[in-house]
Amino acid sequence: MSEVKFDFHRLSAYQKASQLHLDIYKLQESLKKHPYLLDQLNRACASILLNIAEGSGRESRKERKHFLSFSRGSVFECVAIFDMLKSMNIVDGERHNHLLAISDEISRLLYTMILNLKRYP
Repeated sequence: MSEVKFDFHRLSAYQKASQLHLDIYKLQESLKKHPYLLDQLNRACASILLNIAEGSGRESRKERKHFLSFSRGSVFECVAIFDMLKSMNIVDGERHNHLLAISDEISRLLYTMILNLKRYP
């Protein structure tokens, strides 16, 4: 029996966001002393994945664009938290740069998807 895949599983943005989710999972122990940041980061990262998935199931381009825009906003929210974690010395410069790089890639992929939805009615 073959593995069932939904359309969003094939999207690079979704795959990269899944990787970011795993990277954030690895930070859990470091963030236990800051439960408010841990909760916010988990919710923001989940929002990236969930909005990509939900948007892919929408019929209209306008609705898909709407969900992708929310997803991109959640990427920016994660980046702001990563900056906070670096300034608090919870993550080092190397890990911070890695998290920013993957976030930048996700943001660019989502932006391209949004532009394509605007461009091709």
